[in-house]
Amino acid sequence: MKTNESNGKKTTFIDLFAGIGGFHFALSKQGAECVYVSEWDNECRKVYEDNFKSTSPDIFKLEPSSSGKASFDQPLFAGDITKVDPKTIPNHDVLCGGFPCQPFSISGKQRGFADTRGTLFFNVLEITKAKQPKVIFLENVKHLKYHDGGRTLKVILQELNNIGYKTSWKILNAKDFGTAQNRERIIIIANKEKEFDFSKLETKESKLIKDILDKNGNFEILDPKDYTIIPKELWKKQESGLIFCGYRNKSIRKAGVRPNTEHLSRVHKQPNRIYYIEGTHPTLPSQETTGRFWIYDGKIVRKLTVDECYKLQGFPKSFKKSKNTTSCYKQIGNSVAIPMIEAVYKQIKEQYNL
Repeated sequence: MKTNESNGKKTTFIDLFAGIGGFHFALSKQGAECVYVSEWDNECRKVYEDNFKSTSPDIFKLEPSSSGKASFDQPLFAGDITKVDPKTIPNHDVLCGGFPCQPFSISGKQRGFADTRGTLFFNVLEITKAKQPKVIFLENVKHLKYHDGGRTLKVILQELNNIGYKTSWKILNAKDFGTAQNRERIIIIANKEKEFDFSKLETKESKLIKDILDKNGNFEILDPKDYTIIPKELWKKQESGLIFCGYRNKSIRKAGVRPNTEHLSRVHKQPNRIYYIEGTHPTLPSQETTGRFWIYDGKIVRKLTVDECYKLQGFPKSFKKSKNTTSCYKQIGNSVAIPMIEAVYKQIKEQYNL
């Protein structure tokens, strides 16, 4: 079988629920061409366009409306995917989608398909039926595996099976692909011919927080009276790579806490915890819009900068961010870890001759 590369034809993909373009960045870096994007959030759309208009100009061409004015919902850069006729989407080799995870997240209400955002998977299904991509490449939160006793994931896999796709899935951790972040996500791959072999993924040693820190900057440093560093003998590197070393002097959960265990990280809410830079960083959540991620370097406790958060996800320094700091933290928490997506796509190309 000849590959797309040997035929001189680029592998094409569509980027659904695109956010700020993590999938786009990862796949285009390996030669794939994006032919369609869907993202409803206007602030994400602006960031997406700022970063990819020069390399994928066709996506951003405006379609004149009946009034003669440019339409915001463009044929190749759509807003609300539920209002798009799947037949109008260009043919493509790979369908990518980090479909909204809040319905399945342990930090949300876990309503799943009872939540309208959860049903967006069925839009993915309708597009798949209409366009028959060679590969489906989906990402979601780890808790999707457990949601509703595993029935939600079973429905997703069964629906793909019903339309002729063989499915494979695995929970992967960004720290196993050369990042400094403990971020577990479920990856689902579907293809009509064969299941995806996750054992062939190339992993890398995780980085440490200290590896991604800026040397200079306008750092937000905590006053020593506002935090407590616990005795070093209590610092234990967890399996995740995290080293919890202290906490901000804020109120903590006390109900049900055993005497003399008040220092344990689980009694502190995430914005109060402090982690040592010789370990990995916890998952960046989309709900933390003020960037309360605190680190200790042995001398000071400070907040991670916006740029450092983007580096935790594998975005390059050249990536153009929103000018709104709150939006930046939300957008990066919602994004994918680029090195992990790159590693998976590399094997998609190998295993499916793209």
